[in-house]
Amino acid sequence: MSTYHPLTIDEAVSLARSIPGHFPADAKLACKEIGDGNLNLVFHITDQSGSDKSIIIKQALPYAKVVGESWPLSLDRARIEREALQLQYSLCPGLVPEVYAFDDHLAITVMEDLSDHVIMRKGLIEGVSYPLFAGHIGEFLARTLFYTSDLAMGPQDKKEQVKKFINPDLCKITEDLIFDDPYKLSDNNNYPAYLEDEARDLRENAALHLEVALLREAFLTRTEALLHGDLHTGSIFATPESTKVIDPEFAYYGPMGFDIGAIIANLLLNYAAQPGWTKDEAARRDTEQRLLQTVSDIWQEFEARFRKLWNEEARDPMSGAPGYQDVYIAKVLRDTAGFAGCKIIRRIVGLSHVADIDAISDEQIRETAQRKALAIGKLLVLNHRSIQTGKDIVRLAKQASQPFEGAVL
Repeated sequence: MSTYHPLTIDEAVSLARSIPGHFPADAKLACKEIGDGNLNLVFHITDQSGSDKSIIIKQALPYAKVVGESWPLSLDRARIEREALQLQYSLCPGLVPEVYAFDDHLAITVMEDLSDHVIMRKGLIEGVSYPLFAGHIGEFLARTLFYTSDLAMGPQDKKEQVKKFINPDLCKITEDLIFDDPYKLSDNNNYPAYLEDEARDLRENAALHLEVALLREAFLTRTEALLHGDLHTGSIFATPESTKVIDPEFAYYGPMGFDIGAIIANLLLNYAAQPGWTKDEAARRDTEQRLLQTVSDIWQEFEARFRKLWNEEARDPMSGAPGYQDVYIAKVLRDTAGFAGCKIIRRIVGLSHVADIDAISDEQIRETAQRKALAIGKLLVLNHRSIQTGKDIVRLAKQASQPFEGAVL
């Protein structure tokens, strides 16, 4: 049994050489630690002798890098992430990196290198268009959520899955940072002084607190399907033709709308940030419209695929009850809108932000983007229980944005 310790560069290279059938025996391997996240080491290993082969070795740390050893985390999250990746790959092989090897004692997963793709958040900031993304992510969401739910699994098998993916340490991060800290005075919150009025409103808004409490209850109690758990544009590698979902270390059984809402939230954050990245007004409006259309398309693609899977492959003996499918999907849509709002809010005032907004160099434009994002997030949370179509999410985003039109050009 391996004794846990953080890998060195030399150890990562040695591990890479040990993977059968991957690198030639005479490969000249180069290794860089490229992890820029908060929880892991990530080694990129390439063959410099002409084979063009490469791999990624990811190792979980026993604490949160963003804080340090005072924030301990279970290494079992690496096993959870690896098993989630393998399961997602079995369901969506074209949309998830392949796992080549693993060592649960060292909290290591060795997987496909996606260096020919770009982190989607970076691409969006640079103005890249992803015309196939809504279909790709709709497929990923429909298949991973349907096939891990009671609709497709026997209840005993599903309960065994729930047990395997209990993920308390990572869930606590979500519970605190998304559903708790933004609504109180917390050392974890992180926002500029000029947003104190917004932060105070989040702390004092009783109507908002009720809706957040209902969404938090859903996150805590509803084991509908195996979630990715952190499905943002920084957890997706993409090209205009290809999409690869990575980093499901927050995977656990929860409400389906949490994953769908997470990706929609990140597109809306980029939408709110567009004045900071696209100076030409016509081009900016085109980009904003494309982002909003993608939000609408994601829901449509998910719903169409999910309904098709339900109609063709559902095993739940009551799944054919008249009206049940419509009620079920309406609930997922309402959750999607509410969780999207919560995710947006936390990215403005909480511990961890997004480069889409924080990297805007002009402070006035950045502040406008922050306030616009908060307005969208609050409106989605406050109105999530009345959402009836995916287009309602877009309508609310536009409504929240109207006071900011022309504020900064």
